[in-house]
Amino acid sequence: MEFLCYHRDRPGSVALRHEVREEHWSYMDRYADELIARGPTLDDDDTPTGSVHVVDLPDPAAARAFAFDEPGYQAGVYRDVLLRRWRNLLGRTMWDFPGGGTDGNHYLVLGLGTGRPADLTVPADRDELIVYGPLLSDDGAAWLGTAVLLRAPDPKAARAVLTPERYDDVEVRRWTFGGRPS
Repeated sequence: MEFLCYHRDRPGSVALRHEVREEHWSYMDRYADELIARGPTLDDDDTPTGSVHVVDLPDPAAARAFAFDEPGYQAGVYRDVLLRRWRNLLGRTMWDFPGGGTDGNHYLVLGLGTGRPADLTVPADRDELIVYGPLLSDDGAAWLGTAVLLRAPDPKAARAVLTPERYDDVEVRRWTFGGRPS
């Protein structure tokens, strides 16, 4: 089962985030084979604002352990955690993205919704999509939104990947490929 885990930073937690960085990377190293995508969200001056992980785990209990045992969460870096079952409609990881992680601007687009599902098929222009898929309830039966990592010229273009009127809220954040520096 695939899950999206989005830890949003507490204001003023950058120093604490840096303190636990090595512990975070060591923790994520344990999940290297299960990770589909990972990386921080950033504000306009490249200050981290959160951390996104898309991971393939056996069940919702394993996903909750992944999210809440994470060293940054344990240390108090994050103000909240969004954890949702997710379906990988592209069938690839961020490392398979043909555009690579260094060219262009990258974004997290997170649309939260209820009711009739939207955006369940991959857009025709998939070349700029890094990962794409619906957010689901733990049992996979209810659609709760859509999460996308993509390359786009700006936040407005990134937001346009989702059907505007189908979401109660849409969050667009700058995002970058994550992981331990080489």
